[in-house]
Amino acid sequence: MQTIAKAAAALDGGAKSRGLIEQSLARIADKSGEGGRTFLKVHAEEALVAADFYDRLRARGVAPSRFAGIPVSLKDLFDIAGDVTTAGSIALRDAAPATSDAPAVARLRAAGFIPVGRTNMTEFAFSGIGINPHYGTPLSPYDRKSARIPGGSSSGAAVSISDGMALGAIGTDTGGSCRIPAALCGVVGFKPTAARVPTEGAFPLSTSLDSVGPLAASVACCAILDCILSGEPVVPLEPFPLEALRLALPQTMVLDSVEPAVAQAFESALSGLRNKGARITDIPLRELDELRGINAKGGIVTAEAYAIHRPLLAKAEKTYDPRVLVRILRGREQDAADYIDVLKARADFTRRVRAITSPYDALVMPTVPVLPPRIAEVEPDEAYRRTNMLVLRNPSIANFLDGCSISIPCHRAGDAPVGLMLFGVHGSDRRLLSIAAAVEKVVSPGGLE
Repeated sequence: MQTIAKAAAALDGGAKSRGLIEQSLARIADKSGEGGRTFLKVHAEEALVAADFYDRLRARGVAPSRFAGIPVSLKDLFDIAGDVTTAGSIALRDAAPATSDAPAVARLRAAGFIPVGRTNMTEFAFSGIGINPHYGTPLSPYDRKSARIPGGSSSGAAVSISDGMALGAIGTDTGGSCRIPAALCGVVGFKPTAARVPTEGAFPLSTSLDSVGPLAASVACCAILDCILSGEPVVPLEPFPLEALRLALPQTMVLDSVEPAVAQAFESALSGLRNKGARITDIPLRELDELRGINAKGGIVTAEAYAIHRPLLAKAEKTYDPRVLVRILRGREQDAADYIDVLKARADFTRRVRAITSPYDALVMPTVPVLPPRIAEVEPDEAYRRTNMLVLRNPSIANFLDGCSISIPCHRAGDAPVGLMLFGVHGSDRRLLSIAAAVEKVVSPGGLE
């Protein structure tokens, strides 16, 4: 996979943006690849025009940034001026086109990144599996002939990176939707602190938990995109010394039901970090057992999703993916008192967990406990429900705590994809990215160009 920094260096050295965009579009159009399931709309003509424009600007020394002309993909729930935002659904196909870009999209454009199209996703972003019955399901790059899930909900975003259709992708993460597909497709996915990047212009799932984050080939790529999305100057990450790193590994819940291949890759990664001087401490963190009870009626996400979808359900309920619909309708089980109770429980839980974890730089755990299962294995309702809860289990902790989190590939080159996940506290995004960059150098399978 090519990194954003390498592409920018090539452009500085005389390479043409048009060449990058043509390569991206060729991979999307390749009939033997996943482009047809990964992209719901391709902006080929607009992307080529933009590439030529930036090539002319660069020739005159006035490009808006060194990243001008680099292709990115956008999850289908972001508003793009002139496009209908369908959020992976057919219920919104007749909606009015957006009149302006979402702030996240506008910031990318201002830096010169070129959107090549809208990527597929779980309908309305409400699943960690990545299956979409309306538009097809892009396949994980692992063992592709066996048709394995990509993870969700930012399924197309992850596959657009793994297959070289874009060098950066913008997704959303409400309970793991950037990090789960990153782990199951062998790329990096970053979930920032929720308030860090504006969510306006992105079709919401849960206004309390939604966050906008990047997926890319490396931590450094995600750090570049994070700066742009958050409206900060693009600056290099501060080096983080591994010999000073203090990680906490919870022993409650997060290591349950871990498949042997995931356990082996994860333990090997931890061993490599210890050999470099990192201190990794097992902590009980029994508080995690409380989450099931706190969210027994569906929690914050179902209450808010039902409130958001109630008007649309009144006229288009029959068009919803039944697997998504059943989760949204759980919001009817809560009344105002239930919702207030969950908000209070969240605040109390966050306070107590932060006190316990404050001596450490980050928490560490497997992103998901399983390798990408075959789509056919998870299509039955019970298998879908069970697998969905399993892949969401670990990543959703960071959303509930309103922290930041990143998934980094930690498998050996050529093996099935496994993600190592780091959690940082609220607002520690750049510090967590610095830690992740140091960790990546030890655990990454390599393969970056």
